[in-house]
Amino acid sequence: MVMVVLVTGFEPYGKENYNPSGEIAKVMDGLKIMGEDVVGVVLPVSYVRVKGLLEGYVSRFKPRVLLSLGLAPRSSFIRVERVALNVMDSGPDNDGFNPVDEPIIPGGPAAYFSTLPIKAIVKRLLESGIPAAVSNTAGTYLCNCVMYLGLHFMKVFEVDGRAGFMHIPYTLEQAAGKVIGDVRGEPPPSMAFNEVLRAVRLALEVSLS
Repeated sequence: MVMVVLVTGFEPYGKENYNPSGEIAKVMDGLKIMGEDVVGVVLPVSYVRVKGLLEGYVSRFKPRVLLSLGLAPRSSFIRVERVALNVMDSGPDNDGFNPVDEPIIPGGPAAYFSTLPIKAIVKRLLESGIPAAVSNTAGTYLCNCVMYLGLHFMKVFEVDGRAGFMHIPYTLEQAAGKVIGDVRGEPPPSMAFNEVLRAVRLALEVSLS
């Protein structure tokens, strides 16, 4: 039976008019990785809406691998996340919802650890010339929320698969756009879109191995 690999990214949020994580999810949708069908979906930056959507996707597809992606504007490398906390506390989402110290799942575990082979992924990326490292905090915004929910629903629906999260940098074009109109400004860290896409494919290959 052909299994499904689920890749999620986000729509733009805040002052960002482009989110490479969502664009990568679109590119990945319909591809095959090591013989497995890839489903790519773009999630809303909404605490309320994303919960129901992820529950539905995990229940429907029961993915062999669930890899969620998000933008880390201050990062110059791929961050493979280790842990997600059961908390929402990091400014308003795109719906204007602004939780403070609220649990993602009331009564749920305080944290979930990634079930992806995070150190093997980092090793593969580094050997392939892509800067990467294990990260011990996914923050307390939507990226952390989606990682927590993904791992939670994989457990709830007893899915025999792996799940986790990777933060990705700005694209080169995004970084350049931050200083247009002020050539004295210093562009933020960035990475070429195709290199990030290559990192995602490699991470999935390692996770499927």
